[in-house]
Amino acid sequence: MRPHAEVDEVWPRDGRIRLVGRIHGRAVDSADGWRLLLVLRGTDHRLRYDARVKGDRFESELPIADLADRSELADRDAEAGGDVEEWDLHLTDGEAELRVGRQLDDIRGKKKIMVFPEQRVSGLSVRPYYTVKDNLSLECRPESLAGEAI
Repeated sequence: MRPHAEVDEVWPRDGRIRLVGRIHGRAVDSADGWRLLLVLRGTDHRLRYDARVKGDRFESELPIADLADRSELADRDAEAGGDVEEWDLHLTDGEAELRVGRQLDDIRGKKKIMVFPEQRVSGLSVRPYYTVKDNLSLECRPESLAGEAI
């Protein structure tokens, strides 16, 4: 199995998304410099947030308001080619980008099983979800489309 950031807990509430997990398959030489990296699918647009690392454990959180920054939304929509934005989550130390997901349990097909609550900010609905490969991503869509699932 490839090295990855194994997420144990996902907490979408109070205008934030908090992640807690473990680094799997890669030695952690230093707790310094780790970041949660969000990559807007289909673009080179990235957002970075501090991650706390102790041993192989990590914790990070992001404010969902950052995803609704209207000064960038029009450009992102044009780049991504649609109303729905999908952000892929990674943990990075500056050298490697480890995909955030949940691979080490016995549950396959989390996309259809595990549903996280959405949060709304500035006309945008934000919801974490598992991909078909059991990686964690964020779905952002205008509130007018909020009832439609990926």
